[in-house]
Amino acid sequence: MDGGGGLKVDEWGYQVRTSSDACVSAINSYYHQVLNYGRERGIILEAASHDPDCVLANILAAHFLSSTDPSRLPFHFDAAKSRLGQATPYEKAVFDAISCLIAKDRDDDAALDSHSKLLKQFPKDLVSLKRAQILCFYMGRPELSMVLVEQVLPQNLQENYIYGMVAFPLLELGKLEDAEKAARKGLEINKQDHWSQHNLCHVLQYECRFKEAVEFMEEYSSSWRSCSSFMYTHNWWHVAICYIEGHSPISSVLRIYDEHIWKELQRSDAVCQEVYLNALGLLLRVHIRGQMGFFGDRLKILTDHIMDQSNWHVEWLLDLLILWTFGSVKESNKAEELLNGMKSRICSMSKKKQVSMQRGIKLAEALYAYGKGDYEQAFQLLAPDFDANDFKMIGASDEQLDVFNEVWYSVLLNSGRAEKAIEEMEKAIKKRAGIPFLWRLLERSYTMANREEAAVASEKAKALEAAYFQQLE
Repeated sequence: MDGGGGLKVDEWGYQVRTSSDACVSAINSYYHQVLNYGRERGIILEAASHDPDCVLANILAAHFLSSTDPSRLPFHFDAAKSRLGQATPYEKAVFDAISCLIAKDRDDDAALDSHSKLLKQFPKDLVSLKRAQILCFYMGRPELSMVLVEQVLPQNLQENYIYGMVAFPLLELGKLEDAEKAARKGLEINKQDHWSQHNLCHVLQYECRFKEAVEFMEEYSSSWRSCSSFMYTHNWWHVAICYIEGHSPISSVLRIYDEHIWKELQRSDAVCQEVYLNALGLLLRVHIRGQMGFFGDRLKILTDHIMDQSNWHVEWLLDLLILWTFGSVKESNKAEELLNGMKSRICSMSKKKQVSMQRGIKLAEALYAYGKGDYEQAFQLLAPDFDANDFKMIGASDEQLDVFNEVWYSVLLNSGRAEKAIEEMEKAIKKRAGIPFLWRLLERSYTMANREEAAVASEKAKALEAAYFQQLE
């Protein structure tokens, strides 16, 4: 749509300085790809090629390249900066916000503030909201994410994708009923809203509604082929976790790993690190349950891939999972290299961020010790009151973090601390009483402590196992 004088408007109705319809069309396509976790986000490079002078196209391209091909980022950033004098107020606001986000010495608070200012002036820009929410996620600040989405919600009450963006911070804040309502509202607007699908699964999974979660996700799974490697494998990861927690046969989990996670690597445009993240997150849960034998040499095959240092320092969560793997397969030299690299990264952060991430390093060292079977060292690194939910700063959801609580329970039991294990297990079961595995761990804890409650825990576990087995198969 032409706004006159070399101006057009984008999907949000905001002015963009360009005379190219193709440029604006590509920008709008990029918006859709970002908000629905599509695998065609590279279309923003086409926008810049249609109009090399367009500030918005170039700064969005620079942001896209910051995570895909940083060597090409300066070209588009400089192109945008050199033409700021002709840019619209909206383009300038986006430029300022992204500039803060991709700066080498990035200040997270400043980047978030610049996005908040942008959204106050241009509240219909849901892609800028998405960038801000992702930043909040990696800061471990879901309450700030909630503030931002509430800020723009009145101007977007019937917009596609907005309710998935409402649902996720609600999930992270423990407001499950509200999160479910928001996710279902998002699906009323667009059944193919992958983020709303994902968030509804989170709710069902946390509430131990495993059969409902599996049926819901598998119903929509055919639409996931258009998703990025992360979202495609992550949605299947959720299905696999529902099978695990619902005590389904391990063959169901193995099938998902082979057909829907590992097989993603066969696609020419797969992002390997995104696949490894979900593969390792699944295998760690399998390991904790003592069922790795069913997976044959799959961990060894995966280890051969992650030895390549190009897979390191992409995501903190991935680094942590790789360290557990290196411990498990006795790759001490590689583990030391990875840990040193993580510590080096922290040194270049702001003082405030360093304090936060030092705890992430301690968790990393504990996972390596756990992988090696050194449960006493792992205990000393995690004690006295470990709670995985305190580690959101590594860039992980509550469901992704929960496996580290399971590591903690395993460490307590394997280091002979039965009473502490009982204390932790009883707290966990109060939150999620419908997981058979937690009751089995409590049974084991009671047995170690010679307490008669072991029989009660055993019966509870058996009843849940029988019920879920019948449901999910």
